[in-house]
Amino acid sequence: MDELLEDLLKKIKNGTYPPGSQLPSGRELADVYDVSQSTISRAVATLREQGVLVGRPGRGVFVAESSRR
Repeated sequence: MDELLEDLLKKIKNGTYPPGSQLPSGRELADVYDVSQSTISRAVATLREQGVLVGRPGRGVFVAESSRR
């Protein structure tokens, strides 16, 4: 999961997922990274705890506006 976290953070930092943008669905990310959806959920939860991502009920998961890590 560390590689997944590192890659997501890299994509946030390089602008692939800029602040305010919505991440692909858990299913899409699981397909891209060839991991289970539960692994994606754990990674997203970790990044939410760090304040990198924010969840918007009924809308999805977004990069926090202040995410410039």
